[in-house]
Amino acid sequence: MSAMRRGDFTAAWKVSDRVLRRRLRDGASQADRPRHLQSVWDGSPLAGKRVLVRCYHGLGDTLQFVRLVPLLRKQARHVTLWTQPQLVDLLRALPGIDRLEPLHDGEPDVERDADIELMELPHFLRLRPENIPGAPYLRVDAHAPLLATSGPRIGIAWCAGDWDAARSIPDAQLAPLARVPNVRWHSLQFGARSQPLPGSDLACRDIREQARRMQALDLVISVDTMVAHLAGALGLPVWLLLPTPCDWRWMSEREDSPWYPHMRIFRQRVPGAWTDVLERVRVALVRWTQRDALPRARRRCA
Repeated sequence: MSAMRRGDFTAAWKVSDRVLRRRLRDGASQADRPRHLQSVWDGSPLAGKRVLVRCYHGLGDTLQFVRLVPLLRKQARHVTLWTQPQLVDLLRALPGIDRLEPLHDGEPDVERDADIELMELPHFLRLRPENIPGAPYLRVDAHAPLLATSGPRIGIAWCAGDWDAARSIPDAQLAPLARVPNVRWHSLQFGARSQPLPGSDLACRDIREQARRMQALDLVISVDTMVAHLAGALGLPVWLLLPTPCDWRWMSEREDSPWYPHMRIFRQRVPGAWTDVLERVRVALVRWTQRDALPRARRRCA
């Protein structure tokens, strides 16, 4: 993780190789571990094989790493993606998938020669920051336009779920964003929650429909959750608000991300302190609306 955070993927894979050799040597079973902690790939080559790719992590993880499946397919003879049911419709058009199956408890009824977990693909492919496949790599039909407005349309997701409260922003701390003039806010927050910013609700349970709706926005602002990955995979402009410390995939100190070329990152400078982050976002939004968003909005509404 330390190597990944500093962007030294080559060093990270050397560590992963040692871990893999030790696991194979010890022969420890993974079956009693939670799925997201299970190692699947046995280190063998996958060229010419029928490969089952298991998606054992979160929805955002799948959206981020599914871009690597076409690279696997260039080597494998056949690829089956065993993915979360919520993502099946969205991923049908992704190149490199020969068969798509919804994830369930137990084992899949799929003939294959090898298995790998989706988040093991970077290790298998010896991925480096400079050769990460860019975005967009997911595409959906555009949603019907929202009601015409005089200002930019911004979608926001501020809660990452109860499993990691450090990633979420308390509702009351979003108040400074309401002072940005001319913005039309649209909630992308899944689940029944109060609306801390005035505006409409664009969130829905169908992720493919969510993707269609998001394409009508000028900007997405999100904490580290599935919404950020969905926007990034669609190639939409997205501002990511990160806690300190943050997940390894966002590396350290960077204000951009090699995973998503249209992403801008705002990081906490002090663990747990969102006030400074939101003030920097507010200032950046004022500049953004003055410089970029309003001319686009006028052209769109003309």
